[in-house]
Order: sequence, then C-alpha cells, then structure tokens
Amino acid sequence: QSNVAYLDNAATAQRPVQVINAVNDFYETRNANPLRGLYKLGVDATEAYEGARERVRRFLNAPCAADIVFTRNATESINLVAYSYGLNFIKPGQEIVVTIAEHHSNILPWQMVARQTGATLKYLECDKTGAYSDEALEAAITDKTALVAMAQISNVFGRENPIKKVAALAHKHGAVLLADAAQSAPHVKIDVCDLDVDFLAFSGHKLMAPMGIGVLYGKSELLEKMPPFLTGGEMIDSVHRDGAVFAPVPQKFEAGTVNAAGAVGLAAAIRYLQEKGFDYIQKKELELTQRAMEGLGALPYVHILGSKDPANHTGIVSFTIDGVHPHDVSEILSSDGIDVRAGHHCAQPLLEYLGVRSSTRASMMFYNTPEEIDALIESVSTIRRRMGYGE
Repeated sequence: QSNVAYLDNAATAQRPVQVINAVNDFYETRNANPLRGLYKLGVDATEAYEGARERVRRFLNAPCAADIVFTRNATESINLVAYSYGLNFIKPGQEIVVTIAEHHSNILPWQMVARQTGATLKYLECDKTGAYSDEALEAAITDKTALVAMAQISNVFGRENPIKKVAALAHKHGAVLLADAAQSAPHVKIDVCDLDVDFLAFSGHKLMAPMGIGVLYGKSELLEKMPPFLTGGEMIDSVHRDGAVFAPVPQKFEAGTVNAAGAVGLAAAIRYLQEKGFDYIQKKELELTQRAMEGLGALPYVHILGSKDPANHTGIVSFTIDGVHPHDVSEILSSDGIDVRAGHHCAQPLLEYLGVRSSTRASMMFYNTPEEIDALIESVSTIRRRMGYGE
C-alpha cells in the first residue's frame, strides 16, 4: 500500500516483484515433486530446488551444498538442532548457555533440552546497551558448556553480537555454537567459514523471500552424526518391516514434500539483495536509523533501548514513551498510516531484565524513505498530547 509507511521489517520484509515472479514461474512451468519424478518436469523441479540450495551455499560461503538444510523458518531450524543434536549429545551436568536477549525461538528449545537431558540452562547477561563484555563471556562459557545459542543481531536492540569471538571461545572449551541469523541475514554479509559457527539458522521471509522457507547451516561432521528430526518420505534410502536406512545429508533432514517454490523464491530474494549489495543496504539503513534516533531522541519523553550509537542498531529502534502503553502508541501510529510493532517482541526475558514491560519497535529496511521516518517522528511527537497529557 503506497499510503502506508511499513516499519515492521524485523518481523517480516516486503517482497520485490522478482521474488513473486520466481514463485509464480515455478508453479507455472516446473510444478512437480522434486527428487522423485524421472520425467522432465520432475527433473526441472529438482534442478530448481537444488539450484536454490547452491545459491544459499554461496550466500553463506558454506563449504558444500549438503551443509544447507531447508526448513520452514529459523524456529524450525533451531528446533531441529535442539531435538537432533541437543537431546542426543548434551549430557546431564553440562551447561547450555543462551543470552538474556534471545528471541523466544532460541530459548524455549533449550529449556526443553535442559529439562530432558539434565543439563543446566545458563543465561549470559548483557549491559544496558546490549553489549557483552569479555569478562562476562569468559565467565559464562566454561569446560561445562556443551552448546552456546546466540543471535547474531538482537531483534530488540539491533546490536550485532561478537559471534566469531564467541565461537572461538566455545570451541576452546569443547562446545558448539548455534547462531540465530534471523535478523542478520537481510542486513549483513555472512561467512560461516570466517565466523566458524557450528550451526546457523535464518528465515526466508525476513530477507524478502516467501513465508514458510528457512535454512539451517550445519558443519558436515555434526550433521552426519545427527539422527533425523522428522521421518517419512524422501528422507530414506530404503525402508523394511523392521527398520530403515536414512538418506544422506541434507535429504535426511527434509522429510516429505519440500517447499520447492519457497526455496526458489528464497534464491530470487538472495539474488535481489546481492544485486543491491550489502554496502548499499547498510549505508541506506544507517542513514534511516540515524534520522529516526535523532528525531525520536530529541523528544524528552521518548527513551530508546540500547546503544546511543545508530551503528549498533541495524535498522531497529525500540523505544518507550512516558505514560503511554506501546499498544496505544502502535494504534495511534497505525491511524496515521505508520506500521510498527508493539509488545515484548518475543524477548520477554530481556525486557524483564531491562525493567521494561513492553516497547514500540520501528524497524527499517533499505527500501524505506526519509519521508517515512519523518512521518514516524512527527506522529510520535503528537502522541502524548493526543492521549491527554497536554504536550
């Protein structure tokens, strides 16, 4: 809608026509079940699906295409690791370290693993700007640590975390690191080899791909030893009355009919982002973030969560307004044609830690405009007056 300023990109992004056309083209010209039919349409569908996997491999600089598992979203990717790796390789008395700022999708699976394995869930706390000191990292990650789960970019602060440093520290203690890249994949270039993460998860819909397609990257040696998360069709080599031989990675983790059109749409979204270039994307988003923080920060009753440096926000500006509930803020902004998110942002432990019940979050992408940011600031500046505060 051209009359709406869409500023909820951290929840889901809008799709370019190239992605919509790619999905339509798949259904119109290659609609068959990948990996099954030996006829031309089936072969074409398989090539499109596996071509999307290769596109993702290059996007992440993964060593081989088999390291890329397609899922429904980052949540399913993390659950796959929790059920397949966590329940089988984490032992009683070991520790699972998660940060206090994680999305619920990267907390709840580890609560489950801790309950079922007898491991201890340990929270790594940040400072009020979202930063983790070296001392805090070294105190949290020890020889007892089995797994560390950390978002590359917080969905509340927008701050990028030191994933490479944490991976090295985890490995020093014999632990593995799962990075949640749901907020980072649309905004920063990811190199899984340079970061040396063991697992990395992201959702397609946040980087302009269709909903219902996600990615799990895993190191080959870990994926090879992990049992399947789901069982059924296409994830087997053979089935007999009393057992089965599972297919190799990644098919072992892709049971049933796959979301081939979603994978093709994801490949188109990645191509679109790469054509724009992350240098351009980051420059544009930083300009928008600076504009938003300067305008909102000038209002004495507005308080921005996290760092005062716009470079530490990656397009995410979460804030509170004195005396006004974030749901009211969102309703008023919506009436002015500005779409933002209000609530706990699926990060309740963080907001409790910060002493904030909920907040309003404006999240930007490179396609947003300075005029939309100005409209946000103007609308916010009138909210307390419209709520009866006289200012």
